[in-house]
Amino acid sequence: MTSVARIDAHMHVWDLAVRDQPWTAGDLAPLHRSFALADVADERERAGIEGVVLVQTLAVPEETPELLMLAGANTAVAGVVGWVDLTSADVSERLCRLQAEPFGDRLVGIRHLVQGEADPRWLCRPDVRRGLFAVADAGLAYDLLILPHQLGAAHETAAAIPELRFVVDHLAKPAIATGRIEPWATGLRALGSLPNVTCKLSGMVTEADWTSWTVAQLRPYAESVLDAFGADRVLFGSDWPVCTLAGSYDEVVRTAERLVEALDPAEREAVFGGAARAAYRLSPAARTSPGNAET
Repeated sequence: MTSVARIDAHMHVWDLAVRDQPWTAGDLAPLHRSFALADVADERERAGIEGVVLVQTLAVPEETPELLMLAGANTAVAGVVGWVDLTSADVSERLCRLQAEPFGDRLVGIRHLVQGEADPRWLCRPDVRRGLFAVADAGLAYDLLILPHQLGAAHETAAAIPELRFVVDHLAKPAIATGRIEPWATGLRALGSLPNVTCKLSGMVTEADWTSWTVAQLRPYAESVLDAFGADRVLFGSDWPVCTLAGSYDEVVRTAERLVEALDPAEREAVFGGAARAAYRLSPAARTSPGNAET
């Protein structure tokens, strides 16, 4: 074990016996089953990943306390990115209640499925901005799950709330399968110019062709992210189990390692841990225990 823990900054779990995941339909049907931390534990350990950040999947208030309880039961979980209705009048109180939940100290961020909002400027709405200021006041980060056409609104919002740490999920989902770089790269570069924004090197294999992607096809997108943000603001994330549509956990980790192999050791360490600890204010110590229960 290294002295500095390697972090997977984007992982999901769900139990269909607790609630359905209706988004796992159609082409995503292979994901329509339960996924637990135990299902990926062996692969994660073999890949040398010592800590994970669990990220919400549904816009329901019940899910976040459940993820916090899971974090309390599993020392591999370094943090939880949960959900709260940003537009609610009592959003500050809701955040306080989440932080007062058992293991509420593991709450490190909030996320909303902005990619599904019809309004491309949803992030600029006054009620949403009010909620984001509350997230900042709570000392939490905010994950940006956006599409390329929403990059402009994300830039405006991040610039308007410099005290909030923003984390872009999945590179803002560029059209890797088509090979298009622009206008995504320009929009991402503008977002990367803001010091309060970081970006996850995650979700790439599922934006590419699931059956024929190559490291060479992913490399221009990874290089664009590294150029826009610098290694100290780029976080590795597997997006497990969604990534299994296109590759195994081990393949995703090894692919990310190849994409950053030209960086110096300190920069690679940042991508695989340091940047996540800074963005989410995670403990610098590894939080792993072979005897810990995983559910």
